[in-house]
Amino acid sequence: FKKTVEITVKKEADESEEEDQETSEEEEGEEEEEESSDSESSSEDEKLSDAQVRKMKAAERIKKRKEENEAKRNPDILRAPVVCVLGHVDTGKTKILDKLRKTHVQDGEAGGITQQIGATNVPHEAIIEQCKMVKEFGEVKLNIPGMLIIDTPGHESFSNLRSRGSSLCDIAVLVVDIMHGLEPQTIESINLLKKGKTPFVVALNKIDRLYEWKSNRNKDVRDVINSQARNTQMEFEERLKSVVVQFAEQSLNARVFYDNPDPRKYISIIPTSAITGDGMGNLMALVSQFSQTMLSKRITYSEELQATVLEVKAIPGLGTTIDVILINGVLKEGQTVILAGTEGPIVTQIRSLLMPQPMKELRVKNAYREYKEIQAAQGVKVAAKELEKTIAGLQLLVALHPDEVEVCKAEVSHELRSALQGIRLQERGVYVQASTLGSLEALLEFLKTSSIPYSGIRIGPVVKKDVMRASIMLEHDHTFACILAFDVKIERDAQELADSLGVKIFQADIIYHLFDKFMAYRDDLKQKEREKHKHIAVFPCKLKILPQFIFNSRDPIVMGVNIENGVLREGTPICVPSKSFLDIGIVTTIESNHKSVDTARKGQEVCIKIEPIPGESPKMFGRHFEETDMLVSKISRESIDACKNYFRDDLSKAEWQLMVELKKMFQII
Repeated sequence: FKKTVEITVKKEADESEEEDQETSEEEEGEEEEEESSDSESSSEDEKLSDAQVRKMKAAERIKKRKEENEAKRNPDILRAPVVCVLGHVDTGKTKILDKLRKTHVQDGEAGGITQQIGATNVPHEAIIEQCKMVKEFGEVKLNIPGMLIIDTPGHESFSNLRSRGSSLCDIAVLVVDIMHGLEPQTIESINLLKKGKTPFVVALNKIDRLYEWKSNRNKDVRDVINSQARNTQMEFEERLKSVVVQFAEQSLNARVFYDNPDPRKYISIIPTSAITGDGMGNLMALVSQFSQTMLSKRITYSEELQATVLEVKAIPGLGTTIDVILINGVLKEGQTVILAGTEGPIVTQIRSLLMPQPMKELRVKNAYREYKEIQAAQGVKVAAKELEKTIAGLQLLVALHPDEVEVCKAEVSHELRSALQGIRLQERGVYVQASTLGSLEALLEFLKTSSIPYSGIRIGPVVKKDVMRASIMLEHDHTFACILAFDVKIERDAQELADSLGVKIFQADIIYHLFDKFMAYRDDLKQKEREKHKHIAVFPCKLKILPQFIFNSRDPIVMGVNIENGVLREGTPICVPSKSFLDIGIVTTIESNHKSVDTARKGQEVCIKIEPIPGESPKMFGRHFEETDMLVSKISRESIDACKNYFRDDLSKAEWQLMVELKKMFQII
């Protein structure tokens, strides 16, 4: 027995010892875990700071590279100047461009209006060839490697795209029609150029429209003018003077180019004809000489990349491509580029760099040539993956090292954010979508001038999410429950959802067509609402009975009345205020000079037929009311609201004042 007790005591002691050991081991393990988690969190901090440090280093490197490239600039090495063509619609901008580059874009345009930006490279040899008839041109050496001509759409509503164009642009050609002088969009273009501080020359176009003009495209325009008949020369001088005066009104000094005392102070005017080709050589010569003398500092070539996305385009066989204007620096195949996208920045690799044959435009489909690298200034088509959601109108950045990607992404996002933050939205309005930032701003500008409010904006194709956002307006105002889709695709499921919810989607590739479609829809809705509320709305009127023209005194009452004030129309309920607002019936017919009319206004004498209100006993003239009683239209709160909402413009100010007077008479709150 003693032995067994000893054994059990021993066993218990051993077990307790083991337990102690285990607990101490567990505690040690926990301590180790705590220590390791502490060390992990500290390493996380280090990692975090590592990422930040890397980002800072990358930003520092980019900054340093910028400074080095700036210091490396050589005033003897010039790039091709970027030339923009601006002006009023139908002044012949595209025709001038066609002549400058000898192609035909105009016919391929939507509505003959240049809708998207295009860019054409005019090589050095082509400039010399086109300017060979110009006097003194051969005396000065041509230092520029060529010209990059951007065709910015010349339309009032595209001022934003043009301001983008102008900011890229080194020198502009403002096209003015000699027959019309400065027009609204010309003045708008001038203000744009002033705002962007862009130097420009004026192409005084359509001189072939002058009476008895004889053209000769192979001569200097000065000789062509001098060879004209006396009366043609006089008409030219007269029209030129009037244009110079109009420029003076815009506080600008302008002179015809061969009489220009100082090109720095006076804007040069070049008489041209895009149809016959007169003066086109002089225009090109002047632009190229102006660029290499006055703008030599600005167009000095820099290694620092400066490129802007002009448009995003799907091309058969290439997929989605972007048209880029490369102003400075070099783009190489395989480089990592960062672009602004509709769903955040896009990082992709350049698959191929394509360029059209020289003297052809980027927009027209033709065979492209592939390049390994391209030096500025050029118009380049970039093919790469995942470009579908790119936003045009913003810059393209290149990351030379992997750690620079984040820095570039931040910069691109910031640029897009600041561009969109400037757009002020209304609480109630239409939902607007466009393909590029430029066309979005242009469309919004147009809507603003047309006083159409907008409550939401997005760049990219119409998807279900957009339809849901636009459908919010169904609760507030049916008119605005629609999407204006400019130059974008509509996804099939989005269209189906829109049909089921009752959201209208308008699609067009010309701003004016989009606007017309919306206005037609708006007017149609208004008309339907008017029809619906026609019987509720009662127009205010005061009628004086003409006692000598009582044709029937009861059921129906037919009598002549003089309209003292307001508007009388068919369907108006009539009552007698002096006989405690006795209802005598509803006007069913109005006749003036034996002809039936819908309405009659103040001062008219008409014959009316008053039929009794259904379910009430007919009232009689002579018993229930006399010739001395004034008759008025019976208005109510409901009818006033209907007039306010749907017939506001049908009533004049005096008629609204009568409405207020009657409202007090009927004691309507």
